[in-house]
Amino acid sequence: MLSQKLPVNQVLAGDCITLMNQLPPESIDVVFADPPYNLQLRHELWRPDQTPVEAVTDNWDQFADFKTYDRFTRDWLQACRRVLKPNGTLWVIGTYHNIYRVGAILQDLNFWILNDVIWIKTNPMPNFQGVRLTNAHESIIWAQKERGSAYTFNYHALKQLNEGLQMRSDWYFATCRGKERLRKDGARLHSTQKPLALMYRILVACTHPGDLILDPFFGTGTTGVAAFQLGRRFIGIEQDVDYVEIAQQRLTEVQPHQESSLVVTPNLRREARIPFGTLLEHGLLKPGQLLYYGMRSQEYAQIQADGSLLFGDKHGSIHQIARLLRGGPDNGWQVWYYQDERSGQRYPIDHLRQKLRTQILNKEEET
Repeated sequence: MLSQKLPVNQVLAGDCITLMNQLPPESIDVVFADPPYNLQLRHELWRPDQTPVEAVTDNWDQFADFKTYDRFTRDWLQACRRVLKPNGTLWVIGTYHNIYRVGAILQDLNFWILNDVIWIKTNPMPNFQGVRLTNAHESIIWAQKERGSAYTFNYHALKQLNEGLQMRSDWYFATCRGKERLRKDGARLHSTQKPLALMYRILVACTHPGDLILDPFFGTGTTGVAAFQLGRRFIGIEQDVDYVEIAQQRLTEVQPHQESSLVVTPNLRREARIPFGTLLEHGLLKPGQLLYYGMRSQEYAQIQADGSLLFGDKHGSIHQIARLLRGGPDNGWQVWYYQDERSGQRYPIDHLRQKLRTQILNKEEET
């Protein structure tokens, strides 16, 4: 039994449903699943130059019928639901062959779908027969275990990845190629190897350093590589012993990033709320002290004992007086500056708020 101790940062060989049912309940932060697609290929594929196409013909992608595939899907999703924490989320990737069936079963099991992400392949394989559109994307469903739970979403971190713009649900990545594509004697080691860049983005989006990610279809270990690089933990499950060996070897070669670089941009909306007046209560600012509207501005307001500001004959909060001066939705924490008594330098009052947050957190840890 695996329930006595979590097999962290290990690749487990065997059936994913059996092994997940041996893990402790509510022990996993995030699941990423790349299940069989049930492609139902009937014929060999050939290029115009009469060379064969490396298609997905592996035994693990073969199912007798839709009923068999649906039963398999329900069983592994139910096992995932059992091990996910109440605030946990699940990502599952697929193609048009299976993703709609997976999505329906997710909803049947009371997962709540948060997003469907479209991975747009910048280098898709052409449709050599010319009878249908080129399949240039795969779909990824992101769902939470319990609707309304406070799941992890690093919105600001994704915004940083996207050069300051809100991350959209259409993601452009190339399929594995060149040195990233694992091969032996010229042949692909895994027919559906996912790009590391895709897994990197997913883990940045929904995890923190130290979180535990479960991949029940581990393949050659891309999820584990991304987890190691980002300071996350993982459990991989894979039934093909050859893939297990490849993944284990691949993981020994991973160079993790420095610990100090792993914390992503925080979502300030989810930090503990600290009213401006709290700075006075803790002695970080004083009644009568002046705040300046900008680092070099001569405009100032006076702090009142109740945490309000007095600007001429106008009286209001740090946000109200900021809007009065310039109009628009100014954030008072960012535009008001206090002057340090020793150095004479001005600093945003938000520095004091962050200092107080740190003090409060340290006290909580001590208790």
